[in-house]
Amino acid sequence: MRTPPTSPAVLTAHAPPAPSPPRAGRVGVASPVTSDPARAWPPAHAEPRDGAMEEPDPAGDSSDLSDSEESVYSGLEESGSDSTEGEQEQEQEEEEEEEEEEEEGPGSTSPPRTQAKGAPRKSRILEDDSLLKENEGLLAQNEYEEDSSDEEDIRNTVGNIPMEWYQDFPHIGYNLEGKKIYKPIRNKDELDMFLEKMENPDYWRTVQDKMTGADIKLTDEQVDLVHRLQKGQFGDVHFNPYEPAVDFFTHEVMIHPVTNRPADKRSFIPSLIEKEKVSKLVHAIKMGWIKPRKPKDDTPTYYDLWAHEDPNSILGRHKMHVPAPKMKLPGHEESYNPPPEYLLSEEEKLAWERQEPAERRLSVVPQQFRCLRAVPSYSRFIHERFERCLDLYLCPRQRKMRVNVDPEDLIPKLPKPRDLQPFPTTQALVYRGHTSLVRCLSISPSGQWLVSGSDDGSVRCWEVSTGRCLRTLPVGGVVKSVAWNPNPTLCLVAIAVEQSVLLVNPCLGDKLIYGATDQLLESYVPPEEERVQPVRWVTATTEEHSRGVRLVIQHSKAVKQVTWHGKGDYLASVVADNSNQQVLIHQSSKRWSQNPFRRSKGLVQSVLFHPIRPYFFVATQRYVRIYNLLKQELTKKLMANCKWVSSMAIHPGGDNIICGSYDSKLAWFDLDLSTRPYQMLRHHKKALRSVAFHKRYPLFASGSDDGTVIICHGMVYNDLLQNPLLVPVKVLKGHVTTLDLGVLDVLFHPTQPWVFSSGADGTIRLYT
Repeated sequence: MRTPPTSPAVLTAHAPPAPSPPRAGRVGVASPVTSDPARAWPPAHAEPRDGAMEEPDPAGDSSDLSDSEESVYSGLEESGSDSTEGEQEQEQEEEEEEEEEEEEGPGSTSPPRTQAKGAPRKSRILEDDSLLKENEGLLAQNEYEEDSSDEEDIRNTVGNIPMEWYQDFPHIGYNLEGKKIYKPIRNKDELDMFLEKMENPDYWRTVQDKMTGADIKLTDEQVDLVHRLQKGQFGDVHFNPYEPAVDFFTHEVMIHPVTNRPADKRSFIPSLIEKEKVSKLVHAIKMGWIKPRKPKDDTPTYYDLWAHEDPNSILGRHKMHVPAPKMKLPGHEESYNPPPEYLLSEEEKLAWERQEPAERRLSVVPQQFRCLRAVPSYSRFIHERFERCLDLYLCPRQRKMRVNVDPEDLIPKLPKPRDLQPFPTTQALVYRGHTSLVRCLSISPSGQWLVSGSDDGSVRCWEVSTGRCLRTLPVGGVVKSVAWNPNPTLCLVAIAVEQSVLLVNPCLGDKLIYGATDQLLESYVPPEEERVQPVRWVTATTEEHSRGVRLVIQHSKAVKQVTWHGKGDYLASVVADNSNQQVLIHQSSKRWSQNPFRRSKGLVQSVLFHPIRPYFFVATQRYVRIYNLLKQELTKKLMANCKWVSSMAIHPGGDNIICGSYDSKLAWFDLDLSTRPYQMLRHHKKALRSVAFHKRYPLFASGSDDGTVIICHGMVYNDLLQNPLLVPVKVLKGHVTTLDLGVLDVLFHPTQPWVFSSGADGTIRLYT
């Protein structure tokens, strides 16, 4: 068994003393040879230690010593060792001879130093000791003078940190006194850098120090070091990589082992952890999670250069090739013997010459020659060839990428109508009795009674479920509008006839309700002072009272619309007039009317009260204005994007309205979204006459002069981020177009998904 020697003395114990071997012989015992110049032994700046042979120079004593040398004399020779004093002296002698050989190598300039044979070594050591004590003070202050390190610059004390941390600061670190090292001012642009590169002969060996930001010129030794490292050689010039190998162990087998520790149990028992890992890998391979690497296919691939281009090839250069634009082929006018109709007259020639070249229809004047030999050379040939060349390489050719879109994908994905039920689909009842066109409809809050007004001068009350006409009220004029009071505790109908609004109690349904309505109207006490009003409130005569008329509100002009507030006390009327008295608001319990607007904003088409909030909607020809009745100010102005608004309806939630127009458009407005329509629906062929919302179901309807009623699903979501869903679900037909008029009014049942429509054919139809 071979064991490593414990110390150099052990080696000498096995063999008798011999002449000192070369330096490489001792490397095997020490640490392996290193190429690091900072770690080489002895240090590069250490002097040979034979100071005892020559007189110490008083001025340069400290320069002959270094800290590495001090360690030689700091008591290391007294460490416990088996060697004798004579052996130690011999070793020191060998070391000093080797160091002298190194110092007096090929690069050394100092003269060879000799030593008398057999001079006592002890006296030299004592002399060196006294020399060390003398120069101890100088050594303390010059200890770090020669010290250098490859890792950091001694001038910057920030340590081994990324220098990018200082890029936003004017300084780059701190010196030994703790003062900031400021960055050098670098304001050279690329031109200055180029000029410096051309003019400065040392530019190629100048590098920037990252620690201080200063430019450092490399010495010849440093440049040689860089060249050697680039070639893959060792940094130290004197390092010999081909020294003989050193056997680190003795060639003789020793009796005692290096360690007598018994072998571990784990060295001969299979590892459980490895077994578990292997079993996991086997399971993964069985399950197919780990797949073996596919063998590489080494067969070379060849391409046919002259084959037709593959349209699916990935080569971008070929894929994006745009062919050059073809020239226009010559026509009859460029023939040497064109037909006579192509030849220009004198006036046409004169006009052609006056035209700009870009505006001329013909690029050349047609000429006639008797034969091809008589045709002269073309004067513009070179010019046109040159222009063609310019066209070919200067003309930007744009590749138009054709997108193959399936037309079905352009249609929005809408839910199927059967998923949006219930909605009216079939005609259930026809209410006949009017002899002229039926302009307006209204239904009681309970949904049991229906009132209709016609151009035949009568108002009829119908029972919804049977289609029976219960009461007919002749009013002696064209009925433009009817409105049943939305308050379920009252039985009152407002009828707009010519220049009056009649408040009629139809006396239908519960006797308590229509009796209480009469009592409420009769309990009115006139004020002591008569107030100035824009209208006159007239109590009905006995004859009118017997027909059901209770009050008459007389206007100055013809009334075209009447509508109730949700509470049932206020009603608004629209007058066919251009003045500021187009819209009037009346209070039935106090018999008081007022004009809310100082000046006219246009021809008012329709007005409505907001179902929940104190807002008042006024639709003119092109705009819908929303007024706050409490603040008495305009809050919003909606642009209808149509030529003439005909009708308007408000969603029961109050945040959406729809407007029908005479140019066959229906505009849906989302009041929280914009003042412009959220969506424009163009389902009808002719003018829209009426629109309506259902109070409970997400439905709205529109009636048009084309004789149809279109039912649409209009779902409004509570989530503000989700837009309303508008889907047309059914087209209801049945009305006959008369005098170019179709459906004049549409109305939903208050509780059921039913819709009523009145037409120019004199009928009212119920679709369920």
